Amino acid sequence: MSTEISKTSKIIGWVIAGKLTALYLFSASGKLFLHPEQMAQMKLADWRVIIALGEIGSALLFLFPKTNKYGALLLSAYMGGAIILHMTNGLSIVMPSVVLILVWIVAFIRNPELYKLK
Repeated sequence: MSTEISKTSKIIGWVIAGKLTALYLFSASGKLFLHPEQMAQMKLADWRVIIALGEIGSALLFLFPKTNKYGALLLSAYMGGAIILHMTNGLSIVMPSVVLILVWIVAFIRNPELYKLK
């Protein structure tokens, strides 16, 4: 299997990665400025700044090709935590699950060597 990425795959990877990064940055800004009361409802008010900064850092690592693997790993862990938090608070896990799957899709599109699991 070739590890060369086609131009179409590169474009698709950039578009989805850009949209996901924008989503994470919007989410982080909500934690910091727009809706801090939501974090208080989940008993995470003391951690909201640290969570938001981690989300921003992970999203930026995910956006750029050289650090995409690290960003995908960090965002996978972050979304796993979000899924657990949604489950324990009786919320739907559909949205964080879909976002997590999109993170994995982009990781595999941008890093075809991940197909070789050795």
